[in-house]
Amino acid sequence: MISAILDNRRFRSWGGQILLLGGFAALLSWLVANTVTNLDARGIRVGFDFLWRPANFPISESVLPYNPSDTFLWAYVTGVGNTIAISFLAIFLSTALGLVVGLARRSKHPLTSGLAGVFVTTMRNMPLIVHLLFWYALATTALPAPRQAYNPLPGVFLSLRGFYIPSLNLDGTAVALLCVVAGGVLVAACFGRRILSTLGLEARHPFLSLLAVTAAVAIVLELTFQPTAEVSFPEMKGFNFMGGLRLSPEFAALMLGLVIYTSAFIGEIIRGGIDAVSLGQWEAGRAIGLSERYTLTKIIIPQALRIIIPPMTSQYLSTVKNTTLALAVGYPELGLVVGTVINQTGQAIESIALLLGIFLTISIAVSLFMNWYNARVALVEAR
Repeated sequence: MISAILDNRRFRSWGGQILLLGGFAALLSWLVANTVTNLDARGIRVGFDFLWRPANFPISESVLPYNPSDTFLWAYVTGVGNTIAISFLAIFLSTALGLVVGLARRSKHPLTSGLAGVFVTTMRNMPLIVHLLFWYALATTALPAPRQAYNPLPGVFLSLRGFYIPSLNLDGTAVALLCVVAGGVLVAACFGRRILSTLGLEARHPFLSLLAVTAAVAIVLELTFQPTAEVSFPEMKGFNFMGGLRLSPEFAALMLGLVIYTSAFIGEIIRGGIDAVSLGQWEAGRAIGLSERYTLTKIIIPQALRIIIPPMTSQYLSTVKNTTLALAVGYPELGLVVGTVINQTGQAIESIALLLGIFLTISIAVSLFMNWYNARVALVEAR
């Protein structure tokens, strides 16, 4: 009977997997118990109670409001906000620049395609950390002091201390109004045709139709709640500028390095996707009298998206993870905040676990969105 059980392929398959899982669980349990014992012997408490203690360290710049008297938990939230902000900006700007690079690589003009090829080859074969350090050195040594700052436009100043531009100070009602408008634009872009079809309405341009509805709602809210907004201009006071919006040299170096480095990879992804569409599609567009630009935007790119989106998803995920290199130039993203918290509290395991969990969550969210968009494109083309 035992030999019959052992000869059963299904039993062997499941039995091997159960043994492997049990062995991994036992190893993990031993590691946790051993770690807790060693930490207790050194007088280090294990747990997340420290999250509610005052952080007592500054964060030089942040998207969210932060004060050193805030808790460690809010310091983490502030780091997450910075990470998400730079990830979104880097992905958006590198995609736009990558599209230009990809199209330039396909140009029939030898100088344009040659320069694009040199750009791609150089940027892709240079480590990202070198990009960041180069731009940071340039931002902190090649620019003048604040009193001799460059002033290319009224209210715009560029110096060693950063890039200063006018800012818009909004109250809570104005922020809520902007969120409503942004949400309306996003819904119109993603679900415009489906929403109108569900309501039994037909529109030649569903995006513009829902955008008009969003504008009408925004105007009604504006007239009802009357949100206030004030423009703040940077002014030289003492040894530095006051007012306006400041973009630090660390932020500028991080964005330039990430965008330029990532755009080289995205440019090749876009070029490869366009080249994968058969030449017959171009010829069909020319045969019916379409211009090259119209053929590209309406015929070629919609078909190329099926090929572009999967590798683009991987590149977007790499961009999110590459934000951890911001600590090389001193920008306070999540990785730098975690390092500071570990130095303050000694809670290394808990902090690293939070770091892993947060990046895993962000990466899964990006993957889910790109998979949804990939399925949406495939469904549209299947029709």
